[in-house]
Amino acid sequence: MFDSLKIAFATYSRIPTPPADWNEHSMKYAMCFFPLVGVVLALLISLAWLVLTRLGLHAFFTASCLTALPIVLTGGIHLDGYFDTQDALHSYAPKERKLEILKDPHIGAFAAIYGLLYILSVLACWTETAAMTTAAQALPCICWGFVLSRILSGLSVVRFPKARKDGMVRAMADAADRHVASILTAELIAAGVLLFVPTLLGGTPLLYPLVTLLMAGLCFWWYRRRILPIFGGTTGDLCGYFLCNCERAILAGNLLCLILSSAFTH
Repeated sequence: MFDSLKIAFATYSRIPTPPADWNEHSMKYAMCFFPLVGVVLALLISLAWLVLTRLGLHAFFTASCLTALPIVLTGGIHLDGYFDTQDALHSYAPKERKLEILKDPHIGAFAAIYGLLYILSVLACWTETAAMTTAAQALPCICWGFVLSRILSGLSVVRFPKARKDGMVRAMADAADRHVASILTAELIAAGVLLFVPTLLGGTPLLYPLVTLLMAGLCFWWYRRRILPIFGGTTGDLCGYFLCNCERAILAGNLLCLILSSAFTH
């Protein structure tokens, strides 16, 4: 179990991790610990927000730090998948050629274009959120999105068909214990319940956790029904594509709630 924990952090983050024994046995439960990377990210984002806002820094500077922090802490592994998937999706080539593009280490024009748009959109959302006086109401849900996205991504690894017979996703799925899907489902239920804790404590209106769950669900549905059929199954790059879209959608959805709440209040 401890090796599975170390493998999850070593694979999906740049957080210093003790060496792990990489074998089929130690990889059995790696996906179960993937959401813990999201928990660490959520805590660090919350801490960064607290420090930067207490210092009274400009909203754009705060937003820049919050946009960069997840990329730095994950080593850009998920953003790399987003870039590669955009190249493949906009190639309009047959499925086999799309899968080849996903494996190509070079960056194409569409990866650069849509990758830049992704970073700009996240930066814009964080900037506007940081500028809102009521932003603290939405922050717990935004941060918890880093956990939800990783639970759903882990479920896609063990549940969805695979596009290739090799690669990291195939290796993780083949090594996973048969109980991993059930554990991830239990984690998803627990994460959904915990999402409402700030509401029960009176710090977050009910609208924010509801919108967070809605955005995560819509992204997961879109990924399964619209994206995977194009490639014939999931891959590591596609998981990164989903994760980035999910986190952005949760951020944007909560920002929209802040804007509407502010508009109706005034």
